[in-house]
Amino acid sequence: METIRINTDELAKNILNTVGGSGNVLYSNVIQATNCMTRLRLRLIEKNEFMIDALKKIDGVLGVNEDGDEVQVILGAGRATTVTNAVNKILEATNTVKVGKVKIGDAKAIHDKIRAKNATPVKLFFKKISSIFTPLIPGFIACGLITGLVSCAVKMSPDLASAQIIQLLMVAGNAVFWGMNLFVGVNAAKIFGGTPILGGVLAALMTHPALADIKLLDAALVPGRGGVISVIIVAAFGAWLEGRLHKIIPEMFDLFLTPLVTVLTAGAAAILILQPVGGALSDAIGAAATTAVQSGGAVVGFVLAGVWLPLVMLGIHQAMTPIHVDLIAQFGVTILLPILAMAGAGQVGASIAVYFKTKNKFLKKTIASALPVGMMGVGEPLIYGVTFPLFKPFIGACIGGAFGGAVVANFTVGAATLGISGLPLAATTNNIPIYLFGLFTAYVAGFIATWLLGFDDPPDT
Repeated sequence: METIRINTDELAKNILNTVGGSGNVLYSNVIQATNCMTRLRLRLIEKNEFMIDALKKIDGVLGVNEDGDEVQVILGAGRATTVTNAVNKILEATNTVKVGKVKIGDAKAIHDKIRAKNATPVKLFFKKISSIFTPLIPGFIACGLITGLVSCAVKMSPDLASAQIIQLLMVAGNAVFWGMNLFVGVNAAKIFGGTPILGGVLAALMTHPALADIKLLDAALVPGRGGVISVIIVAAFGAWLEGRLHKIIPEMFDLFLTPLVTVLTAGAAAILILQPVGGALSDAIGAAATTAVQSGGAVVGFVLAGVWLPLVMLGIHQAMTPIHVDLIAQFGVTILLPILAMAGAGQVGASIAVYFKTKNKFLKKTIASALPVGMMGVGEPLIYGVTFPLFKPFIGACIGGAFGGAVVANFTVGAATLGISGLPLAATTNNIPIYLFGLFTAYVAGFIATWLLGFDDPPDT
């Protein structure tokens, strides 16, 4: 299987030519182009099935997903960013102020109404929580890999532990987690509509080591209690309070009084009420996760990894990010991420089975392009480009993931980072051989399950 090199600018132009425009205004159907790690997200005035089918057939496109009014073109990690930049460059050079007879601003307003109608409160909440952590993912990856690689080196040669360079690298590996509450406070305040730095100040207040020297009702305060969960709760409250204060404080005093009252009021609420509540919630989540995996072992791992792919497609997976962060803060590792990572490995095995069974050349090409990134932990191209459209291979992928999840859960494998999966995650785990064995198990089980289930091979078009 050979990967295909794609010209980024040409791919961007092909995508824009496919989504088209109205009247004689080039690309006027596009309201906005953004991206996440693996997808180009296009907000369009209108879309139809012919457009979606045409997008799927473009070389370099690994799949297409629709989310309300948004069309998500799956391109893979790295490529999504470069193609989005190229798309926006073309749009800036070609788009005019009007979309047919509709002004861009009006079109955006119409689209916002459509988005509001299609979005459910639960889905919006999960997206908000997830977007707090999305900017932090490169930091998680860098620091987690540094920690994992240094730990491997020290395990192979314990004498290295005393080396200054190793100690410095360990500090670097811990950096993102040391500053985690501050980063989350800034991002959470921004997401919830407040002033980012005030969210950071409230997070710093809750994390400040001097809290340990202060007693309230004969009980010493605990710096950082509740971790990111407490920070999100307090930042959300602070943003809400700040918004109300802007409305009632006269404009000439707003610059001074609003931040002062926000920090004092939200800070008092944090110390007296919200941080203890967040701490209790954090403790409950940590206890539930560790108890379930430690007592349920392979059975719990089988179930969690087996249902993970459907949850990813429903968007519910976004709720797991703060839980992973909280587990790392409490225990140094998250025991859930290695289990859930097996779902992607099951999909790799299922896709390999499809590759050897299908006679469809385009499908083979899609798998060849998506498999390398799938093995590196980016599973969306395989979900939307291969397994889910064929459906039975999707079931095979779930079965493969379930068996891999049973293996890693049985040995309580933990990972010291998040934001990565697949093979790269191995370096950050506390039991590399078992994690790799779990991946291999998921590959094989996913392959066998898909081979036995079969699928309707699409004809070449």
